[in-house]
Amino acid sequence: MAKRIKLLPQERGTVLFDVVFDDGSRASNRRLPMENLGGLDGDQPAHDLIEQQEAEIAQKAGRPPRTIQNLTRAAKPEAKPVRE
Repeated sequence: MAKRIKLLPQERGTVLFDVVFDDGSRASNRRLPMENLGGLDGDQPAHDLIEQQEAEIAQKAGRPPRTIQNLTRAAKPEAKPVRE
C-alpha cells in the first residue's frame, strides 16, 4: 500500500497565522487562503479575515468576540527526514 504524503500548508495554497488577543490568549495556526494575502496591503486582509472568523466563532460559542492584539505568520514547519 502506498504511503500518503502530506503537503505543507503553503503547497496547499494556505498561510498559517499565530494570533494573540488582548486578553492574553493565543490561537496558533489559523489558516487563510493565499490568494487573499500579499500585494500592497500585506497582511492587513488577513487581520480582517481573522476578525470575521473570530466573530463567527464567538457567535456560535455565545460570547463576545475577542480583539486581536498581534498577528504574525507562523514559521514554516521543518521538513521531516524521509524513511526508506
